[in-house]
Amino acid sequence: DDDDFAGVASSSDKALRSRIEEEVRREETKATLTTLRNRLLFHVAHKRDNQDDLMLRHQDLTDANEDQLSLAAIHYMRSHFQEATDIYKRLLLEHRDDLALNVYVAMCYYKLDYYDVSLEILAVYLQAHPDSAIAVNLKACNHFRLYNGKAAEAELKVLADHQGSTRFVGAGAPKANDLISHNRVVFSNGEAALQILPGLADVIPEARLNLVIYYLRHGQTQDAYDLVKDVEPSTPQEYILKGVVNAAVGQALQSRDHVKMAQQFFQLVGSSASECDTIPGRQCMASCFFLLKQFDDVNIYLNSIKAYMYNDDDFNWNHGIALAHAHNFKAAEEALLLVQNDAYKADPCYISWLARCYVMNGQPKNAWELYLKMDTSNDSFHLLQLIANDAYKMGHFLYAAKAFDVLSRLDPDPEFWEGKRGACVGVFQLVIAGKAPKDELKDVLTMVRNTSNPQVEYMVRIITKWASANGAKLR
Repeated sequence: DDDDFAGVASSSDKALRSRIEEEVRREETKATLTTLRNRLLFHVAHKRDNQDDLMLRHQDLTDANEDQLSLAAIHYMRSHFQEATDIYKRLLLEHRDDLALNVYVAMCYYKLDYYDVSLEILAVYLQAHPDSAIAVNLKACNHFRLYNGKAAEAELKVLADHQGSTRFVGAGAPKANDLISHNRVVFSNGEAALQILPGLADVIPEARLNLVIYYLRHGQTQDAYDLVKDVEPSTPQEYILKGVVNAAVGQALQSRDHVKMAQQFFQLVGSSASECDTIPGRQCMASCFFLLKQFDDVNIYLNSIKAYMYNDDDFNWNHGIALAHAHNFKAAEEALLLVQNDAYKADPCYISWLARCYVMNGQPKNAWELYLKMDTSNDSFHLLQLIANDAYKMGHFLYAAKAFDVLSRLDPDPEFWEGKRGACVGVFQLVIAGKAPKDELKDVLTMVRNTSNPQVEYMVRIITKWASANGAKLR
């Protein structure tokens, strides 16, 4: 019967279609599981630092969104921020409604030091999700880089008020709160660091690094070294910090090995393709050349980032000293005078370099005033020697004589008397030549008479005779 046959054929066709659809679904599931498995193994290879397996899994990635997001994440974690940015931006162009991509792009631009751009892109996401802890935290970090810690803390306070809490610490606190607790310490220049950072060292990678920075800032070099010595650096920040700690230890212990290690860490970062054109990368090359005492090269790198570091005391300190080493004393003085930190300005090293700049720039009086503000100590004695010798060399004989006069009274070394005698004669010559005021001879005579030496009487007689003949008042 034709009708019966037709019915059977229709029934078989439905069963066949059902089986095919089931097979398709099964294969699709397999394919989905295969790509998911590849992505997971891709990340596992990164975590295990297995480069061969990482490249193998990379080759199996497709153009699917999930695979591309996975690739971008690996680029980000490997500090290949430009590559990650390119992928996220492409995906964002294709999927405008996926607002979270704006956060990823903003994070990349933050890492690339484009803080203004990062804020602009982040604003799109924050408009839709103003209470996002991650996004607000990123905004605060941008404000910290662009402005200061207070501006950053203000952003976090808005989030704290929104969530009805002003504290983000405590056992069992959400990870976002841990991150915010950590960043609050950073924004407040280390306040409560010892209470918060140790507990986060195994939760947030930066916590250990910031604890090292805290120790360095408080002169606890050995504690900083103990905390970082076993860290195997994998990011630029870790290499930089290892370099800074080794440089500090090397200088403290006069250890050439530590200094050499620091130089190598700085060079690794500064010459790497991903960091060579960033501000930290150029600072690293400057630090490398500083340790090698190649100051012309130091200044090339520091000048290239000067516009971004105007208010940075550490930068201005290092730049000033590097410029002075290169005998660019005018620019060195300008850089050193930008330093605002009172502790830095009281440091004998800073005072000595600034005094040298003053003398070399024809302002010996300013250098002398730096000495007068110091308490009597070995440091003030060394400063006197610097002023005496530099002022003598530059022909500022009055202040050279003043410095040698104090030195000769503190130490009977015959060289100090010889220096004072030469400087006093130098002042006398300048007065005779009309290049110095006659009343400077009063100070000269006072200093000469303060000395117990057979030559004193002869010098006094010659100076007084000339003064009398030329109308110079000595009283």
